[in-house]
Amino acid sequence: MSVKVFHSTASFRLESGQVLPSLHIAYHTYGTMNADGSNVVWICHALTANSDVADWWAGLTGTGRPIDPARHFIVCANIIGSCYGSSGPHSVNPDTGQPWYHTFPAVTIRDMVQAHILLRQHLRIPRIGLLVGGSMGGYQVLEWALTEPQLIGKLFLLCTGAAESAWGIAIHTAQRLAIEADHTWEDPTPAAGAAGLKAARAIGMLTYRNYQTFVRAQSDPDKEKTDGFRASSYINYQGDKLVKRFNAQTYWLLTKAMDSHNIARGRHEDITAALSHITQPTLLIGISSDILCPPEEQRLLATHLPQATYHEIDSTYGHDGFLIEFETIGTILNDWLHQG
Repeated sequence: MSVKVFHSTASFRLESGQVLPSLHIAYHTYGTMNADGSNVVWICHALTANSDVADWWAGLTGTGRPIDPARHFIVCANIIGSCYGSSGPHSVNPDTGQPWYHTFPAVTIRDMVQAHILLRQHLRIPRIGLLVGGSMGGYQVLEWALTEPQLIGKLFLLCTGAAESAWGIAIHTAQRLAIEADHTWEDPTPAAGAAGLKAARAIGMLTYRNYQTFVRAQSDPDKEKTDGFRASSYINYQGDKLVKRFNAQTYWLLTKAMDSHNIARGRHEDITAALSHITQPTLLIGISSDILCPPEEQRLLATHLPQATYHEIDSTYGHDGFLIEFETIGTILNDWLHQG
């Protein structure tokens, strides 16, 4: 399934007050929507993913999977600020005719949700049966549930929280410092900040996994080694891999967007009160070994969401478990969906 792009020629006002002259939203759809939209499953992606959810979450989406295009109309949109087809640092500023690069304005999770709503309207989707998101995708789901509560039937959230934690902000700040230490990061070129991005990814990998994961998979059997360790090679490999498909200016921008996530911001109430307004049946999954967005954040959601069902998976894969433990997650999701 190839990517599609919706081009809105209307100006798009960001939460900061800055205005994008127009907007591109890249997206994928799979399956066919029914008359009332009740079979729509909209999946919101995380930090460095794209709209091709059938590729990066093949364990949960696809023929014979819990989210199946034979039964569901699946939608995934690339978030604004990203580098996979939606308006972001690499897209062209129509006012200048040149790419935005590091001058692309700040975006928030709420801006991303407003762009999703524009696409929903363009696709004439009257209702979303199930809104899904893990990690940063879950941030979008929570904001969207508060923005259009009457149009969303159920929520499915994994490894996410109601607000970015001080821990998460500290990690993102360290990653941005790594990018900023690369003197090329503000250059008006696609390769700007590549070395800084590699270092930022290295920091991220330490939080996506954990001590047990690295010891189990990356320990060296050769006790005589003094250099060239397997763990070091793995970190370098993951950094190089991201540099080939992503962009430092985009990474910098999107981590800033994550930092500003707080569903109580501007709503004149605290987080628990804001959560009480999300009345849709909600399936929550946490991963026992997740050190980036630990289960205590999902337990807080479970306590204050009126119709929450919480499952905690005992996995060694850490935060990445929401992408890897698809068999266990799929069973939980299937059982929950068939409960009514």
